[in-house]
Amino acid sequence: MNTARPILGELNWNLFRTFCAIAQEGGITRAAKRLNMSQPSISQALQRLEDQLGCQLVFRDSRRFSLTARGERIYQECSEIFQCVDRISTLTEDRNDEEFGEVSLQIVSNLVSPLINEALRLYHLRYPSITWNIEVQNSLETVRRIAQEKSGIGICLLAKPVFNLDCRLLFREEFSVFCGAEHPFFGRTQITTRELRQEPFIAFTCATEGMGLEPMAVLSESVGLGNRVSGRSPNLEEVRRMIVAGLGIGILPLMAVTEELEKGQLWRLQVSDHPIGSDVFLVSNPQTRLSVPEQNFITVMSELQSLYPEMH
Repeated sequence: MNTARPILGELNWNLFRTFCAIAQEGGITRAAKRLNMSQPSISQALQRLEDQLGCQLVFRDSRRFSLTARGERIYQECSEIFQCVDRISTLTEDRNDEEFGEVSLQIVSNLVSPLINEALRLYHLRYPSITWNIEVQNSLETVRRIAQEKSGIGICLLAKPVFNLDCRLLFREEFSVFCGAEHPFFGRTQITTRELRQEPFIAFTCATEGMGLEPMAVLSESVGLGNRVSGRSPNLEEVRRMIVAGLGIGILPLMAVTEELEKGQLWRLQVSDHPIGSDVFLVSNPQTRLSVPEQNFITVMSELQSLYPEMH
């Protein structure tokens, strides 16, 4: 037999499959029946494989059938290889729910929402091959990008739906006016809007420059705050820091400041004559052709809202 080491690319894997059938069936006759081939064809295939490998795989004896020691080891390796191939074949057949691509989502900063968290979790379970690109953006910029078809979907805080855009109401986020521990209003249970209007105000830059789209601008204007701005920032964390430091009062999402309230760093001012809140919308453009991953995300959000209408 040829003693040169066989090159992997030159091996005939059909011969290996025939050899595995011979080993599993315990003989050439039964292997021929299983593979629906003639016995001479099976014998020739075995001989060709032995020639390629340069070693004997089967003892040829009319009284008994057995593999050589080398044949047994090669059979074990081949058996494992073909099992792996069969598993790969099964995986490739199960492609009905497999989606590839990316979801780009614009979202307002510091939005605390079990609904959105559950939507991301459920979406990933269904479509594990989808990648996410989540960009924090103020509502004005998100609406502008979606209207110009530069973005597909976004989650915004809006005072009302935007004309010509699909605005799906997700939930209402509660806001409140807060002051820091050093402020004279700290600890008071009732404050009138007239008293609030006289206080220095910490503003969101994106709100004051947002032409009314950012809800903090709408809320502060509706209450009449912001006549005396003592600090401003486009970042919620920095607005919160200035309020905690006592630079003035300001409007913040209630869910975003639970830790500061528990520590006594902030005080929620109960405005007796004016409720404060804003709606959270999932926004898209009906003129934009959304990708399949984006459409699937909207579907998941709709399912969760139907199943758990109380989930925020």
